[in-house]
Amino acid sequence: MAGLAQSGSNPDVELLYDINGLAKDAPRWFDRTMEFVGEYGLLLAMVLLVVCCWWTVRRRPGISGEDAAGSAAALVWAPLAAGIAVLVNVPIRGFVERPRPFLDHEGLEVLVAGKSDFSFVSDHATIAMALGVGLFVAHRRFGLAGIGLALLEGFCRVYMGVHYPTDVVGGFALGTAVALLLSPLAMAMLTPVMTAVERSPRAGRLVRRRSVAEEREAVIPEARREATEAGERDLAA
Repeated sequence: MAGLAQSGSNPDVELLYDINGLAKDAPRWFDRTMEFVGEYGLLLAMVLLVVCCWWTVRRRPGISGEDAAGSAAALVWAPLAAGIAVLVNVPIRGFVERPRPFLDHEGLEVLVAGKSDFSFVSDHATIAMALGVGLFVAHRRFGLAGIGLALLEGFCRVYMGVHYPTDVVGGFALGTAVALLLSPLAMAMLTPVMTAVERSPRAGRLVRRRSVAEEREAVIPEARREATEAGERDLAA
């Protein structure tokens, strides 16, 4: 299974050389930028996108507690899906055992040194697409932005010379499959948890921003209960 792309006439290899060849003609500073973006920057951007989506969803006016809990559950599922997809990729890599492209093909501009693990499928592409598709379940607009960042991540991995294009496509497929196929089960498990959190007087703010009236309703009963308990203690004394 290691020889998925060994010939220069293979379209996978040809596309690898075409995309990676851009790195040879680009200025050094641009290659350094692509190295950081492809290795760390885009994944960090995906995390920030999840945070922005959470902030937007919880502050959405008129959202009910049930809808807020469902959206929060979907946002929690996005990073969980990415983690599960990476775990699923561990046996896939061990079974396929595809070497990195620069080990089998000469003349590549490798921007990141020290990559000694197997190439298929790309962890970066898997994580990025799982996050993007998970975001899409929670919020269409943020999800489309996340999927766009995932596609850019895949391009960067080939540009950097550390993955074949099919490594990236495989990562996209794996991340999408995990995020979508396990989504119904995940939502069924996470939504009740987020509903319980939303009903909490304090932690509920993580799920939904309450109105002033709702804040008073949450605080006043709590204050009355504490006052009653204090009065009972005084009478007992």
